[in-house]
Amino acid sequence: MSSVLVVGGTSGIGLEFARTRAECGDDVILTGRDAHRADTLAKEFGARGLALDLARPLEVAAALADVGRVDHLVIAGVTRDDNKVTEYDIDAALRLVTLKLVGYTEVVHTLRTRLHDDSAIVLFGGQAKERPYPGATTVATVNAGVRGLMNSLAVELAPVRVNSVHPGVVGDSPYWQAKPEKVLTTLRTETPTGRLATMADVVDAVHFLLRNRSVNAVELTVDGGWLLG
Repeated sequence: MSSVLVVGGTSGIGLEFARTRAECGDDVILTGRDAHRADTLAKEFGARGLALDLARPLEVAAALADVGRVDHLVIAGVTRDDNKVTEYDIDAALRLVTLKLVGYTEVVHTLRTRLHDDSAIVLFGGQAKERPYPGATTVATVNAGVRGLMNSLAVELAPVRVNSVHPGVVGDSPYWQAKPEKVLTTLRTETPTGRLATMADVVDAVHFLLRNRSVNAVELTVDGGWLLG
């Protein structure tokens, strides 16, 4: 049995990953911004829920004070930010940059003494870093920044392994399910496999990055070859 911490585990892929590991018998803790929601969801599959807001990094250490040894750490927290440089929302940009870069780093900093030589970390980025779209000004920037963070942590925390996963369009995620079907149909036609990535695909990729002891400082793309479309 492994001890697993999923930061940003109350929705979407983070929640699916936490549920999968708990159902495998692992000791799982998931976090979300709302304490009641995190606790309620966690109890559904025998995990533990904690309140943690990555956009408030000064509070991270206190939020994780009761967390013990960590074998696998997955940091999946994100916030949606539709931000164009022509209509720049500084507050929204600051929140996302703080959450994704400072918040992610502070989680690792807080837990550094609770990691061990065989621990593994997976950070979440996204394919906007390679294929920006109108409104992705901040999203593309911070997801590219995940690469630098991953490499820096892999060097500084060695032999702890640090990898990142970069999903493309995840067709069955809550965000994309809310899109019109014609949008998803168009995206499928632009993907060489003819299908969009699923949450199960991304969860499987995270399992691989955590499990394979020779994979380190790797950016794993899960998009069905979408960038080639």
